[in-house]
Amino acid sequence: MKKWFRLLGSSIGKKYLLAITGCMLFGFVVVHLLGNLQIFLGPEALNTYAHFLQSKPLMVWAFRLFLLVVAGLHVFLAIQVWAENKRARPVGYACPDPVEASYASRTMIVTGLVVACFIVYHLLHFTVKAFHPEYAGMKDPVTGYLDVYRMMIQGFSNVWISCFYILGTSLLSFHLSHGISSMFQSFGLRNQMFRWFLDRLAIVVAVFYGLGSLSIPVAVLSGLIK
Repeated sequence: MKKWFRLLGSSIGKKYLLAITGCMLFGFVVVHLLGNLQIFLGPEALNTYAHFLQSKPLMVWAFRLFLLVVAGLHVFLAIQVWAENKRARPVGYACPDPVEASYASRTMIVTGLVVACFIVYHLLHFTVKAFHPEYAGMKDPVTGYLDVYRMMIQGFSNVWISCFYILGTSLLSFHLSHGISSMFQSFGLRNQMFRWFLDRLAIVVAVFYGLGSLSIPVAVLSGLIK
């Protein structure tokens, strides 16, 4: 047991835990996006999906608390690893733009903290409904369920809210473009043979996630869905 605690307390152990928590969070944001993309199928599909989740409050809130712990641990570990890297290289690079370090990798701590703030806003906006308590009274006239479809249309019809979501999801995609690649490296899969492929795969996945996320506010603002 002591060996495990020593391993988890080491730099390698922290990076491994960072990769595991990152993998969990990535899986969640993909599933969350797939659920939200049902807005393109119409109000009945999206509201039925939302009602399925709302009809299981204990499961949903337990999962939310679990994700909150995972996200908090991910942020904590990321700051620790970043601080350790800074202490290990206090002088910095002689060249300000090292070849091996991409811009995404050098801004991970910044994009990660901004994305964390964006997620808090997102939860307050649509989940807690702190800014728009009237959302709780919206009901689908066909199913009688909470009208999540109209709630999203109304929310994203505000240009400033949509722009903030576009910024937040874009930064999240940028964060993922390096985070996924780094995750493979922590798991020992990003060797010389697969490095080029995994780096490109991470970018492709991040781009597809970004396009999917951006499509919702853009479609609402353009009137494609209403």
